[in-house]
Amino acid sequence: MLEIKNLSKTFNARTVNEKRAIIDLSLNVNDGDFITVIGGNGAGKSTLLNLIAGTFFPDTGNIILGGEDISQQKEYKRAAKIGRVFQDPMTGTCGDLTIEENLSIAKRRGKRRTLKLGLTNAERSEYAELLKSLNLGLENRLSSKVGLLSGGQRQALTLLMATLVKPELLLLDEHTAALDPKTANRVLTLTEEVVKRDNLTTLMITHNMKDAIRYGNRLIMMSEGKIILDVKDEAKANLTVNDLLAIFEKETGMEMANDRILLS
Repeated sequence: MLEIKNLSKTFNARTVNEKRAIIDLSLNVNDGDFITVIGGNGAGKSTLLNLIAGTFFPDTGNIILGGEDISQQKEYKRAAKIGRVFQDPMTGTCGDLTIEENLSIAKRRGKRRTLKLGLTNAERSEYAELLKSLNLGLENRLSSKVGLLSGGQRQALTLLMATLVKPELLLLDEHTAALDPKTANRVLTLTEEVVKRDNLTTLMITHNMKDAIRYGNRLIMMSEGKIILDVKDEAKANLTVNDLLAIFEKETGMEMANDRILLS
């Protein structure tokens, strides 16, 4: 379970560029929740994920994961418990290493690392089987450099790496935004399959309200560093894009011409 209590984060405090990114935000995430997170530019979506991951430390408040307060824990220590996939397909993998080498590093997440990866035949067989599930032909390219893969292939591999050792929490930061629609749909389908298979507790930022409604069991809308909507299960499934636009306009007083303005 993830508990966020009265979390706040301000950048460039007491300057003309001061930005209150997260304001006294509290959130309880139950084990197995798959939460989609939407909101406009500057809403605080990515800042929230960065605070959870340890990229930033909060000014005030607590982040508790699995009963442990990780609020001031360094990012590399949290990486043993948190899997993450970024928007940029180039982030999260090493292009100069092979597919099997990247997977080997991911498998050792949270363990003491040595200079030698020590790949075994059993591991190679395991990786080939896992890659086969992606249906991208990567199981036959274990020795290929990751830098040679397409954006979609690389993002699918990153997703596999982030979940190879089951994380306590999976963070997806607009992980399909840089992909073409067909590839994005494939990666989202893979995401849903992996999350359901391993019952992963997941937070997924998306710029697409249709995807926010379609995927997951719970939806959060953010604005100006606060959560303005938290809906789940049947109530979420019954939402429409127009419903979300109407809620956003009511809560913020801002009019939206379409869903792309809200989520771009």
